[in-house]
This record gives sequence, C-alpha cells and structure tokens, in this order.
Amino acid sequence: MISSVRGPVLEIGLDHAVVEVGGVGFAVFCTPNTLAGLRRGNEARLSTTLIVREESLTLFGFADADERELFLLLQTVSGIGPRLALATIAVLEPDVLRRALHDGDLTTLMRIPGVGKKSAERLVVELRDKVLVGPATLPAAAGAPTAISGNARRDQVVEALVGLGFTQKPAEQAVDSVLAQDPAAEPSGLLRSALSSLGRSR
Repeated sequence: MISSVRGPVLEIGLDHAVVEVGGVGFAVFCTPNTLAGLRRGNEARLSTTLIVREESLTLFGFADADERELFLLLQTVSGIGPRLALATIAVLEPDVLRRALHDGDLTTLMRIPGVGKKSAERLVVELRDKVLVGPATLPAAAGAPTAISGNARRDQVVEALVGLGFTQKPAEQAVDSVLAQDPAAEPSGLLRSALSSLGRSR
C-alpha cells in the first residue's frame, strides 16, 4: 500500500491534486478541506491509501492518518465504497462523525450524501464499538483558491458531484441552490455546501 506521498503540488482540481514524487505525478483524490490546504508549487505531504479494482488503481489522500483510518473503517460497512467514504469525511469532521456513530445520531449521519435512515442505522450498528470519541472540532477554514468564472465553477462542481455517484439533475439543482445564496462561493466551498445539501434532501 502507498501510505503517504510527499512532493510539490503540480495541479489542484475540485476533487484531486497531482503531487510529484520522484518525477512521477500522482493524482490523489481528496476532500475539499484537504485540497483547500494545498498550494500549487508548494510541497505537500498526504497520508494515502491505494484502492485496487480490476479496472483501476485509485489513490486517496488525507490531511492526516486519522482521516485515513476513518476512511478505511467506513468501507468495512456493507454498501460503503471509497467514493461514499470520502464524501462522508468531506461532510463530517472526524470527531463529529465519531460522536454521531457513538451516540447513534441518525440525523447527523443522514447529512452524508447517499445515506438514508437504514444506511445510517447500519453505520451505527457496525461502527459504534469501533470508534473512540473525543471533543468535536469545528470545520477547518477553507483557503482561497484561484478565482474561476461562475459558469466554470458550476460545471466543475457538478462534474465532481457526478463523479461521486450523484445523477446530473440533482447535482445541478444542489449547485444552483448554493450559488443562489452565495454567488461568489469558491469551488471547494461550493462542493462542500452542495454535498451537505444533497445529504439533507434525502
């Protein structure tokens, strides 16, 4: 397993960054909060895990090993794949997620895109005894990515949501709703808010 990567950041997209390691650029899929902490041209170190499928090798990156362990733990639950696990960490901070699992807080868990009541109950049953609970933390403040035009932001965020498994129309509606409230929203914040909106609409 590739447990970490370190090197200069070559590119930053809505759902991934390209980190150069030994002359090779690795595409690493991350949450919006993790991407917001990266800067093109600066060195980054990400905890990672490699997901191997018959048709692909996909590298997922995290701000620290704690997020990575939660990402792996979530996938031990039936029906939770890497994309949904990443979306879970994007919507809920690690300590908030642990507290919700420990307390059986279905309302909080149902904020996760793609998780309904039955899935939330399954998460609680299967993971409640596997998490250690600490004090909840506030979401990290987002950085200031390069400005992108409104239409380009909308299209890129919709594409990222579709890549996470949402269908086109609900993704577009969620993004349009967020932009209506905050027309100047940056891509990372727009993606996070749209994910939260899609989770609440279930």
